[in-house]
Order: sequence, then structure tokens, then C-alpha cells
Amino acid sequence: MQVSYIQVAIPVPMRQLFTYIVPLTISDDEIQIGARVIVPFSHREVIGIIISTSEVCDIDDKKLKAIIGLVNDNFSFPPALLKFLLRCADYYHHPVGDVLQLALPVLLRQIEQPTIDLATTWHCFVLEQDSKEKLILEKIVKRAPKQAELYNVIKTHPGLTWAEIRTLGYTKPQLNTLEKKKLIEEKQQKAETFVYHQEALAENEKLTLTVEQAVIVSAVKASFDQFSCHLVDGVTGSGKTEVYLQAMEKTLAANKQVLVLVPEIGLTPQMLSRFEQRFHLPICLHHSGLNDKERLQTWLAAQRGTAAIIIGTRSAVFTPLHHLGLIIVDEEHDGSFKQQDSFRYHARDIAILRAGQLNIPIVLGSATPSLETLQNALSGKYQYHQLTKRPGQSTQAKISLINIAQQQMEHGLSGTLKKAIETTLKRGEQALIFLNRRGYAPAINCQECHWVADCQRCNKPYTLHQGKKLLICHHCSSQKRIPYQCPSCGSVRIKPMGQGTEQLEERIGELFADYSTVRIDRDSTRKKGELAKLLQEVSDKKHQLLIGTQMLAKGHHFPDVTLVAVLDVDGALFSFDFRAAEHMAQLLVQVAGRAGRESKPGKVLVQTNFPEHPLLQDLVNNGYPHFAKYALTERKQALLPPFSYQALFRAEANYPSYPEKFLSALTEFTFDGCQFAGPVPAAMEKKAGKYRYHLIVQAKSRKQLHLAIYQLINAIPQNEWQKKVRWTVDVDPLDLSW
Repeated sequence: MQVSYIQVAIPVPMRQLFTYIVPLTISDDEIQIGARVIVPFSHREVIGIIISTSEVCDIDDKKLKAIIGLVNDNFSFPPALLKFLLRCADYYHHPVGDVLQLALPVLLRQIEQPTIDLATTWHCFVLEQDSKEKLILEKIVKRAPKQAELYNVIKTHPGLTWAEIRTLGYTKPQLNTLEKKKLIEEKQQKAETFVYHQEALAENEKLTLTVEQAVIVSAVKASFDQFSCHLVDGVTGSGKTEVYLQAMEKTLAANKQVLVLVPEIGLTPQMLSRFEQRFHLPICLHHSGLNDKERLQTWLAAQRGTAAIIIGTRSAVFTPLHHLGLIIVDEEHDGSFKQQDSFRYHARDIAILRAGQLNIPIVLGSATPSLETLQNALSGKYQYHQLTKRPGQSTQAKISLINIAQQQMEHGLSGTLKKAIETTLKRGEQALIFLNRRGYAPAINCQECHWVADCQRCNKPYTLHQGKKLLICHHCSSQKRIPYQCPSCGSVRIKPMGQGTEQLEERIGELFADYSTVRIDRDSTRKKGELAKLLQEVSDKKHQLLIGTQMLAKGHHFPDVTLVAVLDVDGALFSFDFRAAEHMAQLLVQVAGRAGRESKPGKVLVQTNFPEHPLLQDLVNNGYPHFAKYALTERKQALLPPFSYQALFRAEANYPSYPEKFLSALTEFTFDGCQFAGPVPAAMEKKAGKYRYHLIVQAKSRKQLHLAIYQLINAIPQNEWQKKVRWTVDVDPLDLSW
């Protein structure tokens, strides 16, 4: 029987499928669930995904359009992945077409199909003992150590792609020079499923596990081929990566794939390097630092089974892996796993959903687990493992508080801190200074009339970026030149207010002129490969003073950093957000974990105006586990997540009354076990010229919450204000400051 109709998901902000007629020229065999089709929509043609087929339809054929054609390139969604994506769309109440488009590489979302080439990989030539090339290599070892290092990396790990080489911190000129001298060659990757072999595992790189580590590895291997969620709660530097590596062995030996999620690109070079040293198997990367073609090649390698290991940031959770056997989520507490616009999913949560659907184990690792994950572990929902000690001679750094109200400050540094930095540098060790505020200064003002340069679209001060000679709004990205005179009174006495990493770098350079300083933040690492290059320079001890934002706070291993200074934590002590204390505690513990990771003892100094604050005192004297225990007790008493469930309705418009009236209309509904909070103005009420309001829906159970969301969304078309606002729903919101 001819399939006459198909239901298609289209990337438009509408929560429905669209029915199309299948022309008689297309046979049943060509119609596959999950395949891509070209369909007419409004006045354009778009790529849609087939969700279901039917032989009959209630809609009159005259009102339906026929599909234009099929995309015949064999790159369709596998049934398991399609089912997973539909469940994600359902849970987050997001248009299904948007969700499916996000899971496709950019080049497969276009009607004009790309030329799909296999990735090219690099290999070393076999050099004869007295050959000309052998002599050239000997000269390179003496004169160009970085080129020699790259040659050894390719020799040890043949088959590296340019994306991997770049991520490891090497440059195109270095690669081209080795090719020009006929030491390496480029080959096209073979499109064949990876097969585990005896040489795949570098046994000599394996470390001896502690008793705690061995117990975790055994537990993960024992749950092979069945769903189980393991939380590895290990202090910073306790060897969580070694646990991941040894837990993966059984999965890879069974020719199954491993997906490793990391919160930020910054952690990818280090993770890739460790994995390359241990496994001589194809490893692919997936993150925003790759171009569209490279991301497509990763997608295809994963789909074809060519890739054994995928390492990526949050969107890598949608990668089509036919033989997925294990998922690892590193730094599971990190807020970067939550998408904050469009499809607002949490990569950790849907990774657990995917593992459950495929009946495979998943490992969550963190030194500071999120309270939601910790509660699931304590209640027995997840298997709870702890790593309480660092292996070897390394010990955890002690946190000390500096009361800056009682000290004379210079360039944001107290006398105690300056002395500690000086002592550290004289010992030949490195110091890390943490300030979570990029730019030169958070504002500029007039010394005469106190005018402040505000962004008119956001009602927030412009951040001064001295290097670019610009004022930049960090909320809407608008830019303007630095004024020479005050536009209000004409005075030329315009000065920066406060301090950012750019200014701190300048001041530290003046105070410690005999030492090299490096700044690592989003501004200094915009170029491709720049972050890996700077991290390598830090490891090589080319810089003694590190200044950075939270990019430096997590996961990095700096053996010679023995002092960590935290300059500003007070903001989180008095925040409107009930999660602020948790996030501050996690950040503080994570950045403190960069100190004393080898045998040298480490020290952490935190500058604050409120050293007696109970939160800081608890964290300093009792550690994160004690803080988390009492934070969970507070949440339980206040009936806040994880002891209740929330959804956040956001609305924005050109006038403040519109979003308020739109959300007020939603509060007229009543639901069993649900409460409304709001509507209230967002913490930042105006952004990019739009006024923003919030409405929180809170319920005792997930089922009650999702039923309420479903009914509210269905009622919105009847809301008289819905055409005057732009609205979204965020299930399990993390950021209430939007």
C-alpha cells in the first residue's frame, strides 16, 4: 500500500508536526522515519525530519502540500536517537523541529548539500638510519623543539586530525614545516568501524589505583550492559580522570563507543592529551571551537562507528553513536552544561536519560557535586562513590580568609596577599590570581558630576576594555568609543570604576616587574588554539603569575601553582538567587583545587569584607561536604529544589506592562500541588531594549509540574497579550538572573 502522508518536524517555533502528501513517484521503501526531506513552508523551502507516516488523513488533500523531495545521502536519525530527541522535546516543552535541527550539524540543515569528505589524518614516514630526512629530524630536535614535539606526538599517535593537533596546542606552520621536510604525510581517514586491538591500550601509562579508585572502577565495570548512574565525588586532584580511563577499558574492549562530556572547551586539550596517551584508538572532538566541516566529520565518524571516543561540550550529547557503551560527564555540577537560550536543556540530565534508554552505565564526576545530584546519590537513586584523598604526597590546600576592611589595599591586593605572592615567586613557584570579572573596569564615571556611561538598551554600565579602546556592554554586546569629555558636564576627568582582569594584569605587571604575567579569560583566548597555547606556556613555566576568570577554576592541572588568591567573593553572599551560595562554594573549592596538586604544599587566600559570614566560615573550617549537607537541609525546609520542581516562564516586550499582563493572565489558572511566584521583573529588568518579567511555577512532583506546564502552554493562544510579547519556558531553571 502506498504511504500517502507523512508527519514532518520543521525548525519553526511551533509545537506541532506538519502533514505533507507523498507523491506517487516516491516509493514506500524510500520513506524512512528519521530521514530528511525538503518541504515547502510558507514562501520558502526547508529541511524537515520525518516523524511518522500514515495512509489516511483527516485533513482535506486540497489544504495539504506535497513534499519537494528526499535528501538521499543516508544520513538519517537512527530510531534510538530519534526516540531520545522526541523525549527531550517533550520534557523541556520545546518545539520538536527546533530540537531535531539542533542535533544536526549545520551543514546537514541546509538544502544545498555539502560535499562530504572523510577527515584527513597525519602519519609519520618510516625513516632510514642514514637518510637525509633522519638528519633533518636531528637538526629539528636541537633547533625547533616544538616541531620535534609535534613529530613525536604524530609518531606515537598516528591518525591525528588537524582539529586534534590544533587542540593539543600546535600550529599550522609547525605542521606544514614537517610535511615540507617529508617527515610526515597526510592521508584520508578510512571509513571503517574501529576494532579494539592489543596495542590499543598503553599499559605503561596506567597508574596504580588507590583502594577508593579501584572500588569505583570495579563498580562501573560490573554495571557493563545495564543502566546505572555513578556519582564520583572526589576532592580536587584525587584522580577522577584515571578512574574514567580505567573504567572505559572494558567498554572499548567490547568494541563499544564512549561519550565524554566536559563543560568548556578549555578542558578539552588536557582531556584529549590524557586520552591520547592512554588509548591508541580514533578519538573525535565536538565543540564550538571547530568549524562546520570539522563538526560534520565528527558526526559522521560517530555515526559510522569510526570514532571510538567522542570528547565534547554539551551539544555532543546528541551525537549519533550506534554502539554507545558508556557516558562520562566530568565536572557535572558546572552551569555550562545548561543551555541558556533557545532549547534550554541540561546536558547532564539528558545524558542520564540517554544512558537509561540505551541501558548503559553513566559516570558523573565532580569535587563539588550539585545539590540535585548529591540528593539523588544520598537517597540511593545513584551509586555514590567518594574519593577523599589525593594520591601520592599531594595534600589539599588550606583556605584562609583575609579581612580587607582592616588592611591597606593597593590595586585590589591587600598587604598580606602581596607578601604571600612575593614569597611564592621567590621560591620559584607560580601563583594564580582569580577575579571573575573580565575587561579593564566594570564602569567609567565623571569625577565632577558623577555621570556613569550606561548602555541605554540595558540600563547597565558599559565595561571598559582598554586594549580595544572601547566601551562594551556585556549584556547586549553593543559597543561605543570611550568619550574624552563627560557628555553631561563637559569635564575631562573621566576615570574607570572598579577593576577587571585586564587592569589587574597591568597592575600586577607593575608590582612584580621581574616576573612574567599571563591573563586567561574569554578576551585573551578568542583566537583558535590560543587557550591551548597559553595553558602549555603555563605548564612550561614561561609565566609565574596567572590571572584569570572561571576559565582557570576547573579541571586544569598546574603542578607548580602553590598559591591561589581569590579577590572578590562577596557578591554571592547577599544574592537574590537561592543557588548563589551553592555556586559560590563550588567555584571557591574548584579554584582552590588548583593549588598544591603535586608534592609541594598549597595555600589559598580569599579576600573578603565579611570574614565572619557563616557560609564562608563553614566552607573554610568544614569543607564542601559539610556545607552541602546543611544547604540540603535548608532547601528541604524551604521546599526548594531538589525537594520540589520548578519551571520558569519568561516574557519580554518593548513596554513593561505587556509581559506583566501576559504572565498575570497565566496565574488565573489553578493546579493541584502547584504554586506561582510572580510575575516579577527579572533581576535585570531591561536588556537590549526589551523589558523582561518572570513567573515561576513550583510543584511537589515532576508529574504535577509537567501537567501544569502543558495546560498553560495550551492556554497561551487564548491569552490576549500573547501577540505583544515573546515568551519561553525553562524547565529546571538554573539562572534566575536572566
